[in-house]
Amino acid sequence: MGEILFLSHRIPWPPDRGDKIRSHHILKRLVEMAPVHIGTFADDDRDVSFTRDLQEICASVHVEKRDKAQWKSGIEALLSNKPISVTSFASDAMQSYVNQVLENHNISHIFAFSGQLAQFIPDTFTGRFVMDFVDVDSAKFESYGQEDASLFQLPMRWINAREGRVLADFEHAIAARADMNLFVSPAEAQLFQERSRLGSDTVKSLGNGIDVDYFNPKADFPKLDDGQVQSHPLLIFTGQMDYRPNVEAVYYFVDKILPRVRVINPDAHFAIVGRNPSKEVLALNSDHSVTVTGAVDDIRGWIDAADLVVAPLQIARGIQNKVLEAMAMQKAVVASNAAATGIAADHEKHFYVANSYKQEAAYINQLLGNAPLRKKIGKAARAHVMKHYSWEGQLANLDSIMHNENAA
Repeated sequence: MGEILFLSHRIPWPPDRGDKIRSHHILKRLVEMAPVHIGTFADDDRDVSFTRDLQEICASVHVEKRDKAQWKSGIEALLSNKPISVTSFASDAMQSYVNQVLENHNISHIFAFSGQLAQFIPDTFTGRFVMDFVDVDSAKFESYGQEDASLFQLPMRWINAREGRVLADFEHAIAARADMNLFVSPAEAQLFQERSRLGSDTVKSLGNGIDVDYFNPKADFPKLDDGQVQSHPLLIFTGQMDYRPNVEAVYYFVDKILPRVRVINPDAHFAIVGRNPSKEVLALNSDHSVTVTGAVDDIRGWIDAADLVVAPLQIARGIQNKVLEAMAMQKAVVASNAAATGIAADHEKHFYVANSYKQEAAYINQLLGNAPLRKKIGKAARAHVMKHYSWEGQLANLDSIMHNENAA
């Protein structure tokens, strides 16, 4: 095995959000196999500040701050018949770095994390190409494009429908070219096989894991003080709060579920915990029933303080790390069907899975009224995550995938 070129749409350091957690652990495993050269993008100056961390473990590093305006990406996409999610990452500087690394180093393997990065891999590369799509992103945009919309929203509906269609073509073309295509769950892999008509020999699942030592209720982390929690029972949702599925999930919860919960539990308080809350999320903030925290130094303090963790996502792809993290923290979780998809766990044993907002409210009220049951579910949840969702176990097949050794 020669050297590895690792390409990622977001800098895999630190592991503090879903996609970065996965890419971080994959990168650390690849570094153990061979020298790794990394080309990656940064969302902001904070991201750029972690370049030195990558330089300590990688053979070469190119971190590029992404600042292309969305309108410009949209125009480029329309003129080139490409997906906006691809043109928004187009970069001459990144292409130059990739070409230089391939010319000057013995690169035998390229691992691309997220489909947008495949655009930088030259057609002339003859080594092993592993494409980690993670999720079937085109299906997500198709869902957006099919939603009912007012006249005002029709332009976005058209844009999302187009993105889903063009992105699907792009995904299928890249997948046909790659030696191996990875997805975060068997369900996502199966969906992609059906859509692309590729076989299981080149489409496989590589699951997400959880750092069960870090997400441990007995770990050393700062606890919340009384001033941070307005009242109990406390329900929390965690996530990147400018991400559309998360925004829609908390709005749905406040509109449909929380009022039903407060009929039985009038002091119930809902905390929306995560960075970059959108204006729609900020508008939910209320002195009486909802707190929007914004970024927090340590998410574990909020999970630890919660009586219940909720995941009312209506659109979700792959595996929801937020659910696994809460389970690892020994918390009872009430999740929607969409949020639970891909997690191999049992309803009413490891977590509760609701088919509707009425059922979700009923489960929440049931659990809030039964502290011993919450404790029992939480203990079973942590034990299940420890057994089945460690990173060591989830990445056990990565060596064989990289070496093309009949990976399971």
